[in-house]
Amino acid sequence: MAKGKYIAFFFLILAYSGVAQEKSKRSTANQAESIKKEESSRSRSIRDHQRFLDSANVYKKTDLEKSIEFIARSMEPLEALGNKTELSASLSTLGEVYMHHNQYDLAIANFKDALAARSSNNTKLLLGKTYVLNGEFENAEATLSPLLDTKNMVPYKRVELYEALGDAHKGMSNPRKAQDFYQEGLQVAEKNQISPKVIDLNSKIADAYASENKIVEAEGFYQNSLDLSREVAPERLIQESERVADFYNQKNRYEDEIQMRKKSLNELRQLPQAKVSTERRGFSGSDTITSQRINYKIGSAYIAQDKLDEAIPYLEKSIVEADEEDDLLVQKDATRKLSEVYRNKGDFSKALESYQDYVAVVDSLYVRKEQEISRAARFNREIANTQNRISSLEQERELSQSKYSLAVTEQQLFEETSKRQKWIIYSLIFGMLLTALTAFLYYRSSKQQKLANNLLALKSLRTQMNPHFIFNALNSVNNYIAKNDERSANRFLSEFSVLMRSVLENSEEDFIPLSKELELLELYVKLEHSRFSDKFDYEIEVDQQVDVEAFQIPPMLLQPYIENAIWHGLRYKEEKGFLKIALKQLTPNVLEISIADNGIGRKKSAELKTQNQKKQKSKGMGNIKKRIQILNDMYKNKVDVSITNLNEDQTGTQVILKLKKD
Repeated sequence: MAKGKYIAFFFLILAYSGVAQEKSKRSTANQAESIKKEESSRSRSIRDHQRFLDSANVYKKTDLEKSIEFIARSMEPLEALGNKTELSASLSTLGEVYMHHNQYDLAIANFKDALAARSSNNTKLLLGKTYVLNGEFENAEATLSPLLDTKNMVPYKRVELYEALGDAHKGMSNPRKAQDFYQEGLQVAEKNQISPKVIDLNSKIADAYASENKIVEAEGFYQNSLDLSREVAPERLIQESERVADFYNQKNRYEDEIQMRKKSLNELRQLPQAKVSTERRGFSGSDTITSQRINYKIGSAYIAQDKLDEAIPYLEKSIVEADEEDDLLVQKDATRKLSEVYRNKGDFSKALESYQDYVAVVDSLYVRKEQEISRAARFNREIANTQNRISSLEQERELSQSKYSLAVTEQQLFEETSKRQKWIIYSLIFGMLLTALTAFLYYRSSKQQKLANNLLALKSLRTQMNPHFIFNALNSVNNYIAKNDERSANRFLSEFSVLMRSVLENSEEDFIPLSKELELLELYVKLEHSRFSDKFDYEIEVDQQVDVEAFQIPPMLLQPYIENAIWHGLRYKEEKGFLKIALKQLTPNVLEISIADNGIGRKKSAELKTQNQKKQKSKGMGNIKKRIQILNDMYKNKVDVSITNLNEDQTGTQVILKLKKD
């Protein structure tokens, strides 16, 4: 009887073994199919990434918005890619876009991010060149010098490296060192017949000699650049001619300057479009060489020689051409100088007439500058939004990569478990223990993964500060500057910088002391009150029983509610409103924070919103809700928030936040 039981148990084990092995085979096949699909998806993602990146390169010099949009789209398929080569390529291209459009700080930041993802000599070279353009010559030299030891660098990049190092040393007032690097680059350019760079480097060597007052040597290299540019294109000849003319001006050789500029003027008039870009040469001064600008400089050279009658026709021609081309800057300078010429000649009536024209042009220029400032502010906001979108894509990519790595780890763990199943079947007890152990490890891993996901989400929400206050604060500074209120601008900017520094210092913390949060809060309310002093007064009341050092609070938790109270409640109130922030101790372990305003109320505020505003969701309030949810999940319901109408007529709003002590 006992023997029969053992036999039956043996066959039961064999049956269990067969079932387990079959399940293992099916699971392994499913995992293999999943990996195959993942690899196919990765391949498509790489192709999509390259396609969008190619489109971005097409527009990177001509259309900033289009190129940035394509770069953002190129990063969208990179969610689960383990190889950071594609990410580095996107960030490096974004840096080039910003560099071409003179956004040097943004370019530098993206080049650094690209290098963090994947080191590249080309990206290092671009970073060094951008440092030069931004006037950070020491950083440029430190970045570029290690590249000198790079082997097998293509000749054109080698020339760019020597040229950039020469520019860096020129910026650091080391003309001899700059000449050495320019000469090295010139040798490589001549050897490899890189004509544009041969012209550039001859001209830069001439500049270096001119800075040391070595006139003969400078003129020799300037003549080389003129001779070489004459063989390339008329536009390039005009560029170099104007550069040499500037050199003559600096050395007070006005007749030589005049003759050179007259030749440039004749060459310019023969072109289909009477202007030449100076972007390629890194030409100092304005963005273009135009007929009105050359005429103005000829007139100025005659004035320097006290030849006032000869100067007048050129200044008048410059004014007429500038007016036709809507070039207010040249028109302003030429009109002012013409007025001075007439005054020096004793013709005060014409001097007055020209001066009146000058005042009118200045007024027009002031209006245009205001428009440009407004457009620039709007454009910067758009750039900031796009940059934030790109940063979010990178965060999503890193999160997806973490999930993918976890899946691979789980797959490896499963395979190891399948191998051990062959031993499990020979001992039921051992199998049960191993299963229990596996279940425990999986539970702990899931719990740790949930904690990691919460920490990552919390960090992401902390970094997503609503730019609304920042942009409006900067606009306030701009308004102070426009009103010539330098004292208020400096005070506001100083207090704003203290607030931003404190926010950044606390951005890595889940909780900070309540006393520190109150300091930030008071500074924020003070800044908003300085902007809307005619709209509301405020009071921050802390009960004497409250121990502000004993409580911890998430940083900048209260700011969005106060911002809502000011912007949506008090700002639209016809008479002056009042904002009260009160703290009182409910129990030894519970603190109540009240934010109350007597504004127009939530219902009226919603009615005043535009259709576009209604379609948009409050990102700031949404982030706060998510932060509170995650924090309560991690710290056992530490924060509770309720929002109600302050009055029965639905005016006013009160936010009650209850904070529990650890």
